[in-house]
Amino acid sequence: MTRASLIRLAGIMSLVLVIAVSSVVRAVSVADDGRVQGKPDAPLTLIEYSDFTCGYCLKFFKETLPKLQATYIDTGKVRFVYRDYPRADRGVGVEAAVAARCAGAQGRYWAMHDRLFGEGSRLDSGMFKSAAKSLGLDQAEFGKCFDERRHLESIFQDRHEANRWGFHGTPGFILMQTVAGPTEKVPAVAIPGAFPFEAFAEEIDRMLSKVPRS
Repeated sequence: MTRASLIRLAGIMSLVLVIAVSSVVRAVSVADDGRVQGKPDAPLTLIEYSDFTCGYCLKFFKETLPKLQATYIDTGKVRFVYRDYPRADRGVGVEAAVAARCAGAQGRYWAMHDRLFGEGSRLDSGMFKSAAKSLGLDQAEFGKCFDERRHLESIFQDRHEANRWGFHGTPGFILMQTVAGPTEKVPAVAIPGAFPFEAFAEEIDRMLSKVPRS
């Protein structure tokens, strides 16, 4: 890594550390509703609050998440959780979140998640049902779920949860202990943005060194 890169990373980490979340913040309950990857008993949990139409969220998906997957999620060190944060109250971002939830009702949440981010900036209202068809979903059930805008309440509950953590844009990430949640000794850490893999790795490794091993 070049000297310039090291200086830039140091600046990023200063920002991340400054906004460490106080231990008084109540830990969120993270049930496996199909939007969780990794081992349930992983020492740490990383929650992403994201919008399928967000360019920086796409950057995280393409550049950082694959490295986190290989280094921490697939190795059992981190459990990864996706949460919705539509930036508008209606429109393609909300529709994409609904489409992913409807796919999740048929056990294909992550397949739709990856498909939607794979479309990048080309998302539009007319592509969700064709995406469901390409994934082999039950078309009638998906169409009914999507047209009725099921899961809207839960989607906006995710956004409200992100607001409680202090996020008012996307993406935002919370890193915390899986079992104990935030504590005075090991508080949750907020990472407000699509920072490079090294920034996440620094915080993950720091927290792993503090978490008691089972």
